Amino acid sequence: MILKQFYLQCLAHASYMIADESTKTAVVVDPQRDIDQYLNEAKSHGWTIRYVFLTHFHADFLAGHLGLQKHTGAEICLGSKAQTDFPIQSFKDGEVLEFGNVRIKVLETPGHTPEGISLVVYDLSKSADRPHCVLTGDTLFIGDVGRPDLMASVGVTAEELGEQLYDSLRNKLLPLPDETLVYPAHGAGSMCGKNLSTATVSTLGKQRWENYALQPMTKKEFVGLVTADQPEAPAYFGYDAQMNREVHRTLEEVMNENLNPLTLEAVLKLQQKGAQVLDVRKAVDYAGGHLRGSLNIGLAGKFATWVGTLLDPKIPIVLITEPGTEQEAVQRLGRIGFDQVAGYLDGGMQALLDRPDLIQKGQRISAQALAELLTTSHPPMILDVRGEKEWAAGHIDESVNIPLPDLAEHIHQIPVNAPVVVHCASGYRSSAAMGILVQAGRTEAMDLIGGYDAWVTTWGQPKHKPQTECATSCTT
Repeated sequence: MILKQFYLQCLAHASYMIADESTKTAVVVDPQRDIDQYLNEAKSHGWTIRYVFLTHFHADFLAGHLGLQKHTGAEICLGSKAQTDFPIQSFKDGEVLEFGNVRIKVLETPGHTPEGISLVVYDLSKSADRPHCVLTGDTLFIGDVGRPDLMASVGVTAEELGEQLYDSLRNKLLPLPDETLVYPAHGAGSMCGKNLSTATVSTLGKQRWENYALQPMTKKEFVGLVTADQPEAPAYFGYDAQMNREVHRTLEEVMNENLNPLTLEAVLKLQQKGAQVLDVRKAVDYAGGHLRGSLNIGLAGKFATWVGTLLDPKIPIVLITEPGTEQEAVQRLGRIGFDQVAGYLDGGMQALLDRPDLIQKGQRISAQALAELLTTSHPPMILDVRGEKEWAAGHIDESVNIPLPDLAEHIHQIPVNAPVVVHCASGYRSSAAMGILVQAGRTEAMDLIGGYDAWVTTWGQPKHKPQTECATSCTT
């Protein structure tokens, strides 16, 4: 038996191939939407991909099951509670798939989602009784467990799923031997939990000892623990979870249709019709000059999270990129189901050289200059767009906290025709906030260069009493 992990850093997502050398049969588990790496791996070893497992309907990315089925004819496999618009092979709790030296036993482990499963994998050439590993999907992470609060919109409460998660962990996974390797579907940086480790593999014994959610406690205590302090889920999570249930275009098809060079005239027409103009360059380049009305979410940061939070997947997107990065931008949008890409501005910002009237520059301010302004008789409003916990842990005195996901809704709290200095931790989120502010007529907004990190580096941690609530009436 051969098992290989594929880790996609930008989504903190792990997928897997399990292969048997004697039968040349392979299984792919929780594939990302761009599938070439699995096809190439199989081709290089002479394997045939016959099965594709989804441990659940992922909310943070579109899986590659349909693409793999199209290319290989593989069967798509899910747990018995999964309902889809395409044919699947359903596995009930305890059912087994076996080929050559590989045995995969399916455990129904609801809790993160109702249909969640884990896959206990045996290498029969070594032992038919002791499992080699368990692929836990989003049920059990390294250092954490799957959050149970993502299904409220479809009528399943966090408390209900939390109770199921408690039972799944204690009745299905913890009885496995301590030496069983644990391979989850996500690592640190994922929004599917709150305390994920940077490690991508562990043992069940190590998790039994170290994981806070696996310590002895009552079901009520567990539910309270795993439902508290979860990060706010990006708006696109429900959209992606539903798309993973449905027939949709493969990423290959999306790339072929969406990589369209557009003239400036075409971009302006699309913008007038309501298209979302997304500038994916670095914040400093966006500030140096951008197309009026565009929003900056850079490829270099948490691109998927903030695209999924600030944009609408059903409204056409026009891209402005550094020439040569158009394919990466379309691909990364496609990984999270943002398939309505009309194209990209051909030539990037060079296409606007003869139209300076269409170019807007962002105002920026240093920590030193901000400090001087704060001593004047008319200091600017300081808008902190970090999360509530970040703000509570330390903030500039007199700053107002409106987390970036809530900014558009609470834009009325930002004065018009008055100076506003916006910042996040380092400048990534505040650049997106600048676009929202200027679109809403807050044209005197300035972006703090380097964000709160630069302020602390320059002036040290501000001396104020820790606070735990927003300085405004906003809720998140």
